[in-house]
Amino acid sequence: MILGILQARMSSSRLPGKVLAPVLGEPMISRQVERLRRCTLIDRLVVATSDRPDDDVLARCCEGLGLDLYRGSLDDVLDRFHGALQTFGPADTVVRMTADCPLADWTLIDRVIQAHLDTGVDYTSNTPAVRTFPHGLDVEVMRADALDAAWREAVDPYEREHVTPFIYRRPERFRLGYVSDAPSLAHLRWTVDTAEDLEFVRYVYETLYPRDPAFTSADVAALPRNSSGASA
Repeated sequence: MILGILQARMSSSRLPGKVLAPVLGEPMISRQVERLRRCTLIDRLVVATSDRPDDDVLARCCEGLGLDLYRGSLDDVLDRFHGALQTFGPADTVVRMTADCPLADWTLIDRVIQAHLDTGVDYTSNTPAVRTFPHGLDVEVMRADALDAAWREAVDPYEREHVTPFIYRRPERFRLGYVSDAPSLAHLRWTVDTAEDLEFVRYVYETLYPRDPAFTSADVAALPRNSSGASA
């Protein structure tokens, strides 16, 4: 089984509560989940949030969307992912996504998963040393046993918080794979960390969603304004 885990929390330092900010009348996380559910290779989608009271409202939103939900440590996100895997597995493959990416591209997620399966490596992402995809389309795919090894052995707080560094920092131990594209669109910013980012995402949805809810990354890139704070 391929398990998709979407990490989310209300306590973002730069834009608190952003995952529930309204985007075309729906919480931002709902818009992202709508896109993620178009993935053909993810068998089960789980939201992993914290067990803190301020994430109760997020948990209720996810339950209202019919999503599987796991709640764990706020800061030890690696432990949270491992708990989600143990609760909603067994799975051979885990896909890591973050809930600040409401323009997520399901075709790209499927592409990275397929590359991971075809090559048989331990970890695959579309964020190599030289990025080619817009910020906000990031996806990481890993073998469940690699995630388990990271959970058992990682002691660096950075590696506990960010889930995957224990794996990709050790190329001598884990087989790593990367997906790139050309021409590079790495200069585009489609993630949501600031109020300006959120305003851009709202612009995208207001412009593209009414005529095609399944608008593509190419549609976003073709807009007169195609990045947070930038124009084509």
